[in-house]
This record gives sequence, structure tokens and C-alpha cells, in this order.
Amino acid sequence: MSVIIIRQGLVIGERSGAVADVLIVDGQIKEVATTIDAPSAAHEIDARDCWVGPGFVDLHTHLREPGREAAETIESGARAGALGGYCALVAMPNTEPALDSVALVAYVLERGARTPLDIAVAGAITKDRAGESLAPMAEMAALGVRLFTDDGLGVQDPSVMRRALTYATPLGVRLAQHCEDERLAAGGTMNEGALSGRLGLVGRPALAEELMVLRDIELVRLTGGSVHFLHLSTGRSVELVSNARDEGLAVSFEVAPHHFTLDESACTDYDPVFKVHPPLRARSDVDALVDALRRGVVDAVATDHAPHAPELKDLAFDEAPAGMLGLEEAASLTLEALGASPDPLEFFRLLSRGPARIAQLRRDDYRVRHSAHGANMLAGEDANVTVFDPGVQWVVDRSTLASRSMNTPYEGRAMTGRVRATIAKGHLVVDEGRLT
Repeated sequence: MSVIIIRQGLVIGERSGAVADVLIVDGQIKEVATTIDAPSAAHEIDARDCWVGPGFVDLHTHLREPGREAAETIESGARAGALGGYCALVAMPNTEPALDSVALVAYVLERGARTPLDIAVAGAITKDRAGESLAPMAEMAALGVRLFTDDGLGVQDPSVMRRALTYATPLGVRLAQHCEDERLAAGGTMNEGALSGRLGLVGRPALAEELMVLRDIELVRLTGGSVHFLHLSTGRSVELVSNARDEGLAVSFEVAPHHFTLDESACTDYDPVFKVHPPLRARSDVDALVDALRRGVVDAVATDHAPHAPELKDLAFDEAPAGMLGLEEAASLTLEALGASPDPLEFFRLLSRGPARIAQLRRDDYRVRHSAHGANMLAGEDANVTVFDPGVQWVVDRSTLASRSMNTPYEGRAMTGRVRATIAKGHLVVDEGRLT
């Protein structure tokens, strides 16, 4: 019998929090109470001054396997995720080959089952992510795939996206869109504006994102389908989607930590570690995303963890691939963005309950192979739990990160708040900030 007891942390339910003990027995939360007498063999976690809540869920992780294992593997990505407090990761399909078939989805699920975390899969919307013919979504959905995207490339043809929405709706799955019109963004390497002009770099305009956001909102209205908007980077995009959601349309959106912490000025030294798509935007957009987080408008924070082999990020800025790491830093950056008096309920909504709902990993959702996530911290629920210390100080050191890659944009940055323990699928995976 496996027994873990978490002592005297602030236990964050869906609507309130209270200092309590949490007893976990054989993979389930057995009891939550002011004080609990646990068996002598129980492993104790001292959670005083910590927040105890449902394990984080990342909607947007690039695990690179199959095809680019030099940058990341499912196993190394899971280790990085565990250190960041994640109990479930949704693997993006822009691998080589793309995750556009039952065989490839099954491969990732099988590899993921060997890790301590739940690894879910986002299947490709179109075959080979080419944007032309639909991938076999029904067959992949039968394996438990609930999210489909051509991430890295938005579905450019509106008629293809319309067909995809029509096809996906009766399956009960959700499409996720990388919003950039490639005809407007083509060749761009950073945000289009005065700074890109001074640096002599081709820009990717905000309009490239916003036009596709607007297009897909109207396609949702037309088809009755559902779209989750990936890594929105502009204030106008956030406003468009939040307004559509308020109208009752089935839309949601995520923001990534790099978009609400870094702005386009980071590109001034031509360091490719700061190259990402959509690009780091103007300070006004960063401020708008932070404001949206603090107002409770954002559905989820997602890392867009995008590792690259070192030799690729050593290329010139306009030749290097876009993307940066994020799994181990996302919780600290979210805490920072929430301001001087962060609400722990909002913190866990953004990092756990919101993403779990969108990925359909909640207790009452259809799921295959996965335990339930985004829990209410009640007896009887699956034990996917994160213990987060909001007061600890630390500094990012890329040489100590668990990822196979080192392309973090936060090297040397002082952070506040860090994961003390991660319990995934009922097992203690991280204890005292270290992998077990």
C-alpha cells in the first residue's frame, strides 16, 4: 500500500482554500481534513506556507518524439514537466512524421505510459499538417484524442477549416488553432513594427494573427463547432475571443508565459533564443495580456514548450527555428503576472482546472488511458497534486534544467515561487524540488 500525507498546506478547492492535511492512499485522495492520523509508513510532505492543489496540465508541449529526439524525448519532457508541477502534458503533433494517424498516436501514448505523467496527444487536423485533406480524426478520437491542431502552421484554407469543424463536432472533440496567416507573416522573424525596421528584420504583423482569430470565430458561429486558440499574443486577439465567448460561442484561448513576460525588445541583440512564433510583441500587448490574466479573462496558461537542439539555436536569427523552453518556469511566471497578492484559486484555475477542462481530462469527461485532472481536492479523486511554494526565491540556470535542450529565454532571471512536490498518478515524482 502506497501512502502519502501532505501536511498543513493551503488546500485549494475549486471555490475556496483552507489549511489542511491531505491523505493519499494507493493513488487516490483518501481524506482532506484539518488534521489526519496517518500510518507510520506514510511518506510525509511538509507543506507549511505552500499551496496544495490539482496538478498542473499543459495544453501545449512539444515533446519532439518521433523525429527530433536530439531536442527532446517524451521521457525527458515528462521529467521537465514534473519539475514544473505538471501531472499531464498534451503532446503537439508537429513531430516528424506528424501525429496524423492511429499508429503514430498509439506510439506516443505507449511511450507516454512509461513516464510518471499522463501524456495526452493532440492529433493533426490535416494529413502531414499540410492543410489540404483531413486526417482520420474519428480513428484518433477512438484512441482518446480530444484535441486536434496543425500547430506550427494554422489551417490556412478557410474551406478546409470549415470542413474540419463540421467533421469534428459530432465526435465531441475540439480543434485548436495556431493563428497566423502565412501570406501576411511569410518570412517574418519578429514582431512587425518600428523596432523590426531598425534591426533590419522582416516582421510578422499582429494582423496576421488577428485576422485568423476573427475568421475562425465566424467559422465557429457558422458551424456550431468548437475552437481553442493557441498562444494568443496580442491584446486585440484576446478581446476578440473573450467577446465571442461572452456571446456563447464555443471558443477558448490560452496565453504563453513568454508572451506575457517578454516583449519585442528582447530581440535587439539578435539572440535566436528569443525567436518564437507568434513573435514577442510590443509592450502594450504584453500589458494587455497581463491585464487579462488579472481580470480572470484567460482560460488557460500553456507553456508552448519548444525545445531545439543547441546547434539549431546557434544559427543566425533569421535562420534559427522559432521556439523556447517553458515547462519548468511557467508556474513562477504566472505567479509573477498575477501581481503582488496573487489569488491561489486563480493560479490553479489557469494552470490546472482550465487546461484540464479544455483537454477533456476532468473527472466527468470522456477519456482513455488517463487519470482525472483538474480535481476539486476531495476524497475519492485521483491523486494528481502539486505542492507549490509561492515564497521561495530561485534563479534560472539552464544547465540544471531537465530538458535535453537549453533554449530558455530566462537564463539568470530571478524567480519567485517554485514547485516543492509533484504527485502524478498517485506517485511521488518530485519531492523537495527534486525528481525522486
